[in-house]
Amino acid sequence: MKIRRWMLLGLWVLSLAAISFYGGAVSYGFFFGVTILPVISWVYLFFVYWRFRIYQEVENRSMVCGNAVPYYFVLQNDDFFAFSSVSVRLFSSFSYVEQIPDGIEYELLPGDKLTYRTKLICKYRGEYEVGIKKIVITDFLRLFQLSYTPASPIKALVKPRIVHVEELRSITDMTAHLQNDAQKLQTEPDVPVREYVQGDALRFIHWKATAQEHKLKVRTRIGEQKQGISVIFDTKRYNEDERAYLPLENRMLEILIALGLFFAGRNITFTAYYGQRGVRNSHVDSLGDFEEFYLKSSEMVFDKEEEVGRTLGEAMVRGGIRNSRVVFVILHRWDEGVARMTEELSTGGVIVVVYLVTEEDVQEYMELSSLRRRIVAIPIEGELEGVL
Repeated sequence: MKIRRWMLLGLWVLSLAAISFYGGAVSYGFFFGVTILPVISWVYLFFVYWRFRIYQEVENRSMVCGNAVPYYFVLQNDDFFAFSSVSVRLFSSFSYVEQIPDGIEYELLPGDKLTYRTKLICKYRGEYEVGIKKIVITDFLRLFQLSYTPASPIKALVKPRIVHVEELRSITDMTAHLQNDAQKLQTEPDVPVREYVQGDALRFIHWKATAQEHKLKVRTRIGEQKQGISVIFDTKRYNEDERAYLPLENRMLEILIALGLFFAGRNITFTAYYGQRGVRNSHVDSLGDFEEFYLKSSEMVFDKEEEVGRTLGEAMVRGGIRNSRVVFVILHRWDEGVARMTEELSTGGVIVVVYLVTEEDVQEYMELSSLRRRIVAIPIEGELEGVL
């Protein structure tokens, strides 16, 4: 297109030289013809912009990541002359439309109506525009382009997907114990012993119970909750760029929901703590509570003013988190305050699992892992099965 404009400019200079040195009707006709071509091209572009019709619709603007939603758009030419080149550009960073290549050019003859019925899929949780991003019109000589956004863009409200994981590798050695404790608590409100977990001090082993069940049993210390799980969730927004924070926040919510479904499906009680202009929590006892937990998680707001250290600190002050069997912390960036508090929890007998969600090299933090404080790096993209 740029070459064509340079060629047109060259012809205009030649026509100007012709009328300057030779004159005559032919030279002037050539000059005015070359001069008026750009004007005609722009008039054509503005006319197409004024008369061209495009319609788009999505079946439901409330979506779930990864789920295909019926979507259609219509291109229509109601005029008496052809639209030479109309290109539709789609949003592609956070969503995509099946079976329609982005940027394809359409030639619309008078009366033409092109209808496309397909599916739209969103990649990340959040609220953002989907479908047609802009329309690009090119004139018949391919000298100039005019682009504009549709009058009624579609803004989708996307919920995170529900991720099922069969196993949590980070606590494989404890899962059976937690579920066993959960079943016992339904029939025995005061269980004096629990299953041995690697790292428990030998002085707490209950030898009589161990001999009876042929499994290592440990005395339940006063104030120790038998099977409670706590989750600390970081709701701080670290970046203002949608392309950076949407994939990250989406992955963090997927982890939170995957943990919630894993424990709820096994009737293991857990409580999630998160910052929302103050520390809030969601308590789940069984699978029947999961739907409400999922809806609350979907509506979480990430804010640059939130601090995960403050959330964890307040949860520790409340006391319940210190009595949990396992505490999960879902972070994006390593926080020294959180590091100190998780070390304090692990020293007090709590198993702490830190999920660090990042694409950066975190090997130095991974080396801080111990028997009671396990640090797991989670990539922003990819599956969670076999990673958590």
